[in-house]
Amino acid sequence: MFVFNTQSHTHTDPYTFHAALAEFNVKRIAVGTPSAHWEDDLHSELQYRLLEGRFLEELRLSVAPMTADVVTDPDQFVAWFESLADWGPGQHHPLFDWLAEEASSDQLKWFLTQEAAGEAGFDDLVAYTQVKLPVQPKLECARNYWDEMGRGKPRAMHGPLLENMVKVLNLQPSIETTVWESLALSNTMQGLATSRRYTYHSLGALGVIELTAPLRAEKVAAGMKRLNYPHSARAYFDLHAVLDVAHSQAWIREVIRPLVTENPASASCLAEGALMRLRCGQLCFERYSKELGLEFKHTKPALSTNYFMNHNRVQTASFASISSSAQ
Repeated sequence: MFVFNTQSHTHTDPYTFHAALAEFNVKRIAVGTPSAHWEDDLHSELQYRLLEGRFLEELRLSVAPMTADVVTDPDQFVAWFESLADWGPGQHHPLFDWLAEEASSDQLKWFLTQEAAGEAGFDDLVAYTQVKLPVQPKLECARNYWDEMGRGKPRAMHGPLLENMVKVLNLQPSIETTVWESLALSNTMQGLATSRRYTYHSLGALGVIELTAPLRAEKVAAGMKRLNYPHSARAYFDLHAVLDVAHSQAWIREVIRPLVTENPASASCLAEGALMRLRCGQLCFERYSKELGLEFKHTKPALSTNYFMNHNRVQTASFASISSSAQ
């Protein structure tokens, strides 16, 4: 049974909340076996899911004003969605030009460690999200998943490619050494994918990853190549710099457009999900830049840290009540 230990935490902060939620998520989605404590586990899980839900709702409401221009006409919505690659939060962040052209090996490895630790697993997110979707988007999720699975070839599976990068570069990703912004991104993606009320949000978030990731992946791969990292270490980023372009086109054509055509009300949910994912990414880029000692004058401001601080004071206090009731 997973119980959050509040005894070692004397301050309420975003890291406390997201580290605890990340630990919970690891255990929640792990393969398990029957336990005599299954009822206690479910009671504890409910409390965590409630806290997760409150966090997701506050994040959703924080991006809602950015969806004011969203329309339900399929053509216009697709145009709006595609435009996120230009103006969405965190896009064209100068951090990635710096990684490509200037970062030292130690600096790039620190970045890669943060990214690896915060990786939620695109394959599993797609698998959770596709449950009970209409045929056309469900089939596209299946095709995307099959690519994630290396089309049946173990060495081409995307997850193991990332794991191999970690092994080759001798990285040591862990929750304990990961900035909370990266943990928050992973927690957000897992929360959206595993909560059926956020199915459209998850599809929007997954779609915007495919839309915006190729350029960042290309920059990271360029930095790795500049520093003479072996191809086996670069393979994950080399692949996503190319493959995700096709994935994005297919996702918009087979998932986004059909869903909005069939159910115009889904447009706002798809838009919110995309913006939630981009906002979390923006926070990561700003924190990475700060940790690396970089100052970029012309970046757009991320969501105020005060929001997360105020939010997590409430959430962490709630964790204390879970611990007390579960012990």
